[in-house]
Amino acid sequence: MLFGKKTHLVGLDIGSKTLKAGEILATKSELRLKKFGTIDLAPGMIEDGVIKDAESIADAIRQLFKAFNLREKNVAISIGGFSVIVKKIAVQNMPEKQLQETIHFEAEQYIPFDISDVNLDFQIFGENENNPNQMNVLLVAARKDTVADYTNLVSLAGLNPCVIDVDTFALQNIFEINYDIQNESIALIDIGASKTSLNILKNNLTMFMRDVSLGCGQINQKLSSLLDCTLEEAELVKHSEETGRISLENLNEIVAAIVSDWCSEITRALDFFYSTYPEDQIKKIFLSGGGANIKQFCRLLASETSAQVETINPFEKINVDYEQFDSSYIKQIGPQAVICMGLALRTVDDK
Repeated sequence: MLFGKKTHLVGLDIGSKTLKAGEILATKSELRLKKFGTIDLAPGMIEDGVIKDAESIADAIRQLFKAFNLREKNVAISIGGFSVIVKKIAVQNMPEKQLQETIHFEAEQYIPFDISDVNLDFQIFGENENNPNQMNVLLVAARKDTVADYTNLVSLAGLNPCVIDVDTFALQNIFEINYDIQNESIALIDIGASKTSLNILKNNLTMFMRDVSLGCGQINQKLSSLLDCTLEEAELVKHSEETGRISLENLNEIVAAIVSDWCSEITRALDFFYSTYPEDQIKKIFLSGGGANIKQFCRLLASETSAQVETINPFEKINVDYEQFDSSYIKQIGPQAVICMGLALRTVDDK
């Protein structure tokens, strides 16, 4: 961060259900929350990460910035899901410049897309633990059409997309700012409306990543089908804001069945990780996204994984003025704000 220069960005998290925007100011002594706000999108505007109604979403972004007095036009956004591949690979030792020249050739065997259809990036992690003649590299490939769709959307809203990140990296950024955990493997799990992301870290380095098409929207879809109501009405039922449509007991049974499926999928992913890294048992899991607020899920996941499960607080070490922001709202929205806050940490001159 170059203090005294205006390099900070607004973090804009474009979710399938909710838009979130936040601004963090960095001084020599602290990080301070300057602005934060959200606005919901109508169902169907974004499906499985694919933008279906760019005009309406761009209008919602403009409304969001106006409602919360966000004046900065430079933004950081992120993409995720199946349009992004993140994979840890091992390659022969070579200088970074040489790898830059050969990364397309190295990546072809790992990327399930035509290599000409993706943007590639990488980070060298150091010597491979099993072969001193090789080095570990984190390979990132993002579909060019998805990147173009999201940057065009932001431009349509009158903003300047300066940084395009990956959802899981934005989550990792805000986690590292707020928590200091060394020499043990931990799992970051983000449960959004239509996608759940798993990122396993050790000493702040990614060891394993996986995205699955599961999320809180499943609860709304089940309720909508069962009660013959719209997805918006189902959302109210889910939060017990529309009483009389379903008993609390039946609602809890529906939620329990769905979160049980989440736990099974997460457990399978962890088992796959353990098959590669049998010595790295995960004792702590940190949850974010809307699903992090579902207590049944937290309890069941802790039981099935034998791990300590807690919810990420993205504001743990960020100064929040509670005369400006309602403390109960900040606590409640925290798990859903993690990607947005991670993006807000980025600067104009970032790689």
